[in-house]
Amino acid sequence: MKKADLLRLLVLPLALALAGTGCAGYRLGSMLPKEIHSVHVPMFRNNTAEPFIETVLTNAVRDEIQKDGSLALENEAEADTELSITINSYSLQPLSYDRENRTLANEYRVLLETSVVLKNRRTGAVVVSYPRVRGDATFDFAGDLTNAKRQALPAVADDLAHQIVERVVEAW
Repeated sequence: MKKADLLRLLVLPLALALAGTGCAGYRLGSMLPKEIHSVHVPMFRNNTAEPFIETVLTNAVRDEIQKDGSLALENEAEADTELSITINSYSLQPLSYDRENRTLANEYRVLLETSVVLKNRRTGAVVVSYPRVRGDATFDFAGDLTNAKRQALPAVADDLAHQIVERVVEAW
């Protein structure tokens, strides 16, 4: 037998054993307790001066929960848990400016910061709590700022929804 063949016979089982231990704690799907299967998502609480964003954000989280599939979206009476979310801040950051008018931003980043609490409805226990979950998106300034912000809201809502659902379902 050649040295290379002998080396392969010794190294291959060792490599497989080591590779298998790296996934020993990994679990597919939700990391939530086994008794939790469904969630109710009431309208977000909006503590910002930005009007009406709570509707778009609440709907985005509900859609993301349905896409993820780890938890069933239920009405309040039927759900195992309740996901309460408060919008704590809404801010705009200019990213780039017009070449000729350096005081006029032509691209912005919108940042949203929320706090998230998932409670077991039967026991009242907090299952997951994150005091700060952020979502962001960039948008080009076109026309007036109000319309530009309105057009950017779905993108930031999708990002925030993904961040929230990922944290809740994975519950690291």
